[in-house]
Amino acid sequence: MKAALPPGQRLYAIGDIHGRSDLLESLHRRIQDDAAGAGSREKTVVYLGDYVDRGPGSSAVVELLSGDPLPGFRAVCLKGNHEDLMLNALAGTTDAAHWFMNGGLATLAAYGIDLPGPAWSRTLTSANVPADWRGLLDRTLPARHRAFYAGLALTFAAGDYFFTHAGVRPGVALDRQSDQDLMWIREEFLYSTADHGAVVVHGHTIVPAVEIRSNRIGVDTGAWRSGQLSCVVLDGDDVAVLHT
Repeated sequence: MKAALPPGQRLYAIGDIHGRSDLLESLHRRIQDDAAGAGSREKTVVYLGDYVDRGPGSSAVVELLSGDPLPGFRAVCLKGNHEDLMLNALAGTTDAAHWFMNGGLATLAAYGIDLPGPAWSRTLTSANVPADWRGLLDRTLPARHRAFYAGLALTFAAGDYFFTHAGVRPGVALDRQSDQDLMWIREEFLYSTADHGAVVVHGHTIVPAVEIRSNRIGVDTGAWRSGQLSCVVLDGDDVAVLHT
């Protein structure tokens, strides 16, 4: 039996945005055009996480998503590993240099904080991270953005589909997955042919085109470097793809 949504619903799941607010706005227009043919169906858009880092418009992405991104749609925003990196660095619970080296400098620049080095830097270490960056971001981050980051969910479920950023650990019940795996898992999940109890819709791992398999759907097409932001469209047991 094919996976399906409950009758009367259409759902759009958008892959990793990574600061490409321009592509997000373009994809939103495509979704609105597509949804015009959905009649009275309940419409939901699920954002699969990784809104920040690497691309130039992290703050613009969060500004859009923290409001009413698609009027008439229910919006569900999930937490990605890059939001996890950012929040842990800001809280001082992890090495800030690790975040900076994975695109965090682009996020700081988007909030008006310019630190030495390129946005995609592998030269920073904990020894040469400017000491005042945390205070600068703490003063600059809008309250609305703070609330957005704090309110991100890790999972969402609808019909026969389970949505999360990175994936799930095979053999572990969906309601017993660890936060670490939901945001960070890769090979153990990607190469598994196991039935996870639902079709897992995820981002996190870049693929050249939306990857549709019997047990998972991968939606991260590397928008920050490819210029292609993608989403999967679910309606009944139909699966379609939209992209910029």
